[in-house]
Amino acid sequence: MILPKDHEIERLRTVYRDYGEVEGRWNSENRGNRLIVAELQRRTARLLQTHRLLPLRDCKILEVGCGGGWFLSTMQALGASAANLHGIDLLPDSIQAARSKYPELNFQVGNAERLPYADASFDLVLVVTVFTSILQPEMRANIAAEINRVLSSEGSILWYDFRYDNPWNPHVRGVPRAEIAKLFPGFATDLETITLVPQLARRLGPLAPPLYGLLATLPFLRTHYLGLLRRRP
Repeated sequence: MILPKDHEIERLRTVYRDYGEVEGRWNSENRGNRLIVAELQRRTARLLQTHRLLPLRDCKILEVGCGGGWFLSTMQALGASAANLHGIDLLPDSIQAARSKYPELNFQVGNAERLPYADASFDLVLVVTVFTSILQPEMRANIAAEINRVLSSEGSILWYDFRYDNPWNPHVRGVPRAEIAKLFPGFATDLETITLVPQLARRLGPLAPPLYGLLATLPFLRTHYLGLLRRRP
């Protein structure tokens, strides 16, 4: 008998294997993709600076659903030491790729519903397009509870994820503000909208540099939330 949660885990594995076969859509040669990534990195640094978390020199950081490790690796540029950077992902292939590209960081395979870390182990937990990929409410709640468990008493969660459903991708479901608050009660949230519709950004071609910022001034074209969740005193 396949339990609903087991079915969701297998669905995620299948979906991400399929994503790997069409990874060209995130090709770094695409100007729109480069602008999406650059904006995310720039505004992440600004957000952490605003909340006085920089430099990250002594900060112990975990990325849940780290994939190939690229976002976790960017924390080094913000002052984090390699010894303090940990990533976990459901897919062995993703972890193998992460270890190959970033051998100085700490990666392991695992289900985020049962994080293999002690209570209050981390000062900052990164969740980048994780919850939107999980369609089962119980699994979302379990992962949120585990993040809460491993986060230190004064820790923060860095959130980046779709705020809308993606009409081109039935395998994701947007996470609105109300659901973020429900997943992490007792946290103050500082969320801002970011990221021009990726399908549009990728099609801007040579006009991407001047048009990306202009189009992104329209709120309804910004598809993601970026923000920091901090425990209330």
